[in-house]
Amino acid sequence: MSKETKAQRIERIKKEKSGLDVLESIHEYAIYGTEVDPEDVDRFKWYGLYSQNRNLQDADDETQYFMLRVKLVQGSMNLEQIRVVASISKEFARGTASFTTRQDVQFHFIRVRDLPEIFHRLKTVGLTSVFAAGDVPRNIATCPVAGVDHSEIYDVRELVSEVDKYFDGNRTLDNLPRKYKVGISGCSKHCMGHEIQDLSFTAVKRKHGQILFDVSVGGGLASNKQFAMHIGYVMPEQILEVVRAVSEIYRDHGLRENRIKARLGHLINIWGIADFKKVIEGKMGFELAEELIQEYTPYSKREHFGIYESKDEGKSYVGCAVNGGFMGAKGLEDLANILEKNGATAIKATPAQNFVVLDVPTQNSEDLVEDLSVIDIDANPNPFKARTLSCTGLNYCKFAISETKDTAIALAKNLHEKFPDFNETVSISLNGCPNSCAHSNIVDIGLLGTKFKNDNGETVSGFELSLGGQLEGAKSSFGKKTGLKFISDDAYGVVENLIESYVKSDYKSFHDYAVGQVND
Repeated sequence: MSKETKAQRIERIKKEKSGLDVLESIHEYAIYGTEVDPEDVDRFKWYGLYSQNRNLQDADDETQYFMLRVKLVQGSMNLEQIRVVASISKEFARGTASFTTRQDVQFHFIRVRDLPEIFHRLKTVGLTSVFAAGDVPRNIATCPVAGVDHSEIYDVRELVSEVDKYFDGNRTLDNLPRKYKVGISGCSKHCMGHEIQDLSFTAVKRKHGQILFDVSVGGGLASNKQFAMHIGYVMPEQILEVVRAVSEIYRDHGLRENRIKARLGHLINIWGIADFKKVIEGKMGFELAEELIQEYTPYSKREHFGIYESKDEGKSYVGCAVNGGFMGAKGLEDLANILEKNGATAIKATPAQNFVVLDVPTQNSEDLVEDLSVIDIDANPNPFKARTLSCTGLNYCKFAISETKDTAIALAKNLHEKFPDFNETVSISLNGCPNSCAHSNIVDIGLLGTKFKNDNGETVSGFELSLGGQLEGAKSSFGKKTGLKFISDDAYGVVENLIESYVKSDYKSFHDYAVGQVND
């Protein structure tokens, strides 16, 4: 009998027991301390759990640790939730806690025996890790300033809530071919990143004032590395119908025979975009509207940093930058105290691993910014810290080759010290492996973890440089690998040389410079 392929194994595991049904087993493992069945380890993902790299684990420590990802619906956390997340980080996760590019928060060093208490604490404040990972609909990406931004095209909060309720623990969608990422945004700066979603809806205002949503499908950065394809426009009230139709089509027809080919974009490529659209329309019973595709904001300018007057009278919102998304227990505790001191009650995480304070009284906004700066959170970040992303990295991820979080923090700081007067935002990403969890192939400067032979013929770990990535609607482009590989310690010098070379060049933007380097 032939050995199961990876895809066959995963499909069998899901059919034998839904990932949603592993919660009872989690409690049993926690109570009795028995070894976790390897097939349940796969099902743990349905509750946001991934097995963790042993890189930082003591040699005599045989504990199986996990990363735990918690969904922040619409990226939102109130004061009570922040304090509970901080307590989980402090008591059960060795002080780790980071924002993700999916507007979630995740911990490391989680033990199975602690999960019942962690899940209980999350539940008491309305948080959950259900569907934060696994072959399911992931957290819906959206604009963090929806409903408070005067320049927004459309307030999508109710739309996102409606789709989230449809997804939430939906057993008809608990066995998709692979992960499934949806985005809904009315942001005038297009910060959600519709180009890299499996399915997305982006608001556009017609000349006479009517609001439609651009429907795009098939985007992704991993095995289905391609930009989403525009298929038409719908009215706000039609969004849920489109979500239902696409979700069910993907569930029923996705390519399950090969995990690498199982994302929605692969199915679309097999069928062809025209036929895929026809199937959607046939399932819904109406056609998508045809309109001119709108212009989109360049990736490096898709941010909400600084103090802005809110739609809520007497309130302001404040966009803040976080070093590599890392907050930690102390950072979260300090954040909660600063928010409370200044009369603010909530934040929303952003798709760039940062956050926005939603509702500070306007008269306290400057004090809030000053207090946050003390804990190294910047409302007016330098152009390197503003858009530097990093993945989980070697310290925690079993797929990673290189460390990323500490390197990203140090790199942004080093660049600002070296170029204090530089005033153009440069997007940078550090990814611990050749994949793109930190979106390394859509930024100006991408560092991708790799192994290579040094001048002595020794195999070492480090990064490969990629340049020229960009999100800008139809003008989007993936970064190109330069072939330049270097150890982590050399990353600072490599990026410094790029910035210095650009400053001395005749290029008008760093992005144009980066594209020029790989096209020469």
